[in-house]
Amino acid sequence: MPHRTVLVVLFDGVQSLDVTGPVEVFAGVDTQAGEPGETYRIRTASLDGWPVRTSSGLTLVPDHALAEAPAPHTLLVPGGRGARGPDPRVIAWLREHGPDAERLVSVCTGAILLAEAGLLDGHRVTTHWAYCDRLARDHPAVEVDPDPIYVRDGRVATSAGVTAGIDLALALVEEDVGRETALTVARHLVVFLRRPGNQSQFSAQLSAQTARRAPLRDVQQWVVEHPGDDLCVETLAARARLSPRHFARAFQAETGTTPGRYVDSVRLEHARRLLEDTADGVAEIARASGYGTPEAMRRAFVKALGVAPAEYRRRFRPAPAGKAGKAGTSSRVPHQNPVSTP
Repeated sequence: MPHRTVLVVLFDGVQSLDVTGPVEVFAGVDTQAGEPGETYRIRTASLDGWPVRTSSGLTLVPDHALAEAPAPHTLLVPGGRGARGPDPRVIAWLREHGPDAERLVSVCTGAILLAEAGLLDGHRVTTHWAYCDRLARDHPAVEVDPDPIYVRDGRVATSAGVTAGIDLALALVEEDVGRETALTVARHLVVFLRRPGNQSQFSAQLSAQTARRAPLRDVQQWVVEHPGDDLCVETLAARARLSPRHFARAFQAETGTTPGRYVDSVRLEHARRLLEDTADGVAEIARASGYGTPEAMRRAFVKALGVAPAEYRRRFRPAPAGKAGKAGTSSRVPHQNPVSTP
């Protein structure tokens, strides 16, 4: 494959991991092969070519001024505090040069910059959950999906918070040069290949608000600890010492979700972790997670994650000792379900 130029736009207040996470993934392709620049030629550029100070205080020195930057195959726009009040000249440059890139990529609130430049109109995108409402409000021509960790829509690829940029970069490497190479990079970085793009930005417990009243909080925790039990509304209401109707209304009012959706999320997360961390059979996991049958669990996985349990396990189950370094084996790095951060 001919080398592909990846151009990363830098600005004051950029989130450093939005830059370094994807860059380490792309650079890792050639690092593992021992031929720097053979596959991805990574360049960085700021407005005037001057160093920029990241939101955490680090200083990044760019390769170019934007006006002198090479035409990119992949134009990558990171996020951070500086993306939320962008320099109009950066937006103007993106508006002029963005259409020429074969692939537009944003990490976190970098999507705001692309949207300001009119490059996301008509596309389905995501960004960090805390800024999805703003993006949708300010840019009604953009279809904003607040849930996935990353979204691919044609030549546009957008991701949620900082760690999701690594997931997206690994997915792009897999698309460009194949699964084995992406897997090698993932192992070297001690991350997993790869979270499905439609995986939620939240774990089940963090998706729902914590109930104000102690009996409802106790029910939330009890569901997490007993996903295989009978978790119908009547059973949960009895634990809270409320009528089913009163319980359902109160639970939704205080947590922002219905009891049924909360149970579904907890069961899915529990089943995923058993698939990742144990050698238990699918039927056993289905029972332990409250699905009852493998078919019921399969339907839940396909609906929520787009993959069946067996394929999910193939991608994410930890490796047996001694196999982690062999190319061509399936993804074997444990997943702790982190929640993306601003």
